[in-house]
Amino acid sequence: MIRKKQRGQLIVLSGPSGVGKSTVISELLGERPDIYFSVSFTTRKPRVGEADGINYNFVSQETFEAMIERGEFLEHARYVDHYYGTSLRLIEEKLAAGIDVLLDIEVQGAAKVREKCPNAVLIFIIPPSFEELSRRLHGRNTDDEEVIEGRLKKAREEYKEIPHYDFLVVNDKVSAAAAEIAAILTAEGCRTKYRLNLVEGV
Repeated sequence: MIRKKQRGQLIVLSGPSGVGKSTVISELLGERPDIYFSVSFTTRKPRVGEADGINYNFVSQETFEAMIERGEFLEHARYVDHYYGTSLRLIEEKLAAGIDVLLDIEVQGAAKVREKCPNAVLIFIIPPSFEELSRRLHGRNTDDEEVIEGRLKKAREEYKEIPHYDFLVVNDKVSAAAAEIAAILTAEGCRTKYRLNLVEGV
């Protein structure tokens, strides 16, 4: 039996709004229940079907800014007029216990994580095409045209950050995208530096 690894792997998933990250993550966690999905804090209002503590921890701007003051975030950023952030204490506890942690964060936050945690694995998800991204955003029926245009403009800016990521996954079919991410994590977990504890006398 392989002994438990000494430290968990931090996995960062980014991609433009509307690419289907939540759906891919749901599929991935169905296959890999051993991964802990970190629920981010945000000041934005919940969308239809979203639940507090499951999709996000929804807090007021005042609460969020107080958390920044207390240094409670691994990373935080402002995105489309709202704050998003990741709890530092919770992430550290899980990684120290040998549990892999998955973060769904945008490019600003991902850059901060890479700075603080150089061993983090950064994965960027894109749609098959920009036309498809526009179609998905319109299909959600949650935003007006002006907001959708803003999201598409933001997506073009985010694409410029792709070279700073370790892996690029195309979300054409959800099950295939989740399988690719699972394969990436399996390969990462096999790196020599993470398995030296399995070799006697090293």
